[in-house]
Amino acid sequence: MRAFLLERPNGNPIVYNAPGLAAAASEIQAHGGATRQLINHAHEAMFGSQGLDIGVFVGERDRHATAHSLTIAGTFSERHTLDDDFEVIPTPGHTPGTTSFLWDSGRHRFLFTGDTLWIEHRAWRVTVLGESDRAAYLHSLALLRDLEFDVLVPWAATAGEPYIDVVSHAQAQQRLDAIIERVQASE
Repeated sequence: MRAFLLERPNGNPIVYNAPGLAAAASEIQAHGGATRQLINHAHEAMFGSQGLDIGVFVGERDRHATAHSLTIAGTFSERHTLDDDFEVIPTPGHTPGTTSFLWDSGRHRFLFTGDTLWIEHRAWRVTVLGESDRAAYLHSLALLRDLEFDVLVPWAATAGEPYIDVVSHAQAQQRLDAIIERVQASE
């Protein structure tokens, strides 16, 4: 599990919560500091506060579950864009408030999907839990299928293997089509 500091002209967000952020505080400061932390879903709260003095933001429907371990500065419930380069995209299903983020760095379009899509042994996977909403998950996967991105950046990946995947739009659509078919078949 990882967290990422995005260096942007209008402020550097940290995407995800992961162990080790506190230990990286001086390195984060060396890169301009962080303006906020964006949590993809409530399960990231399991690592608690990392001691960074920044606001934590999460999807509105995951606020209550996240607030047990993290102080919440704000929530999001609708799709919107920040500063013309960063899009907040609600993608419920894995949890009710799961939210993906699409960042256009100018060179690449990074899609941060948390646990909605993750990488296991170089294959894209989904995590449909007993409490997940399968219909909402399928809707969110269809939404992600239509997004233009070239780098998938999940929260988790198999240890020791690549934690991002660089793909073409056609490759992403093919992989998501296969995942949607498996989720529809209840695999």
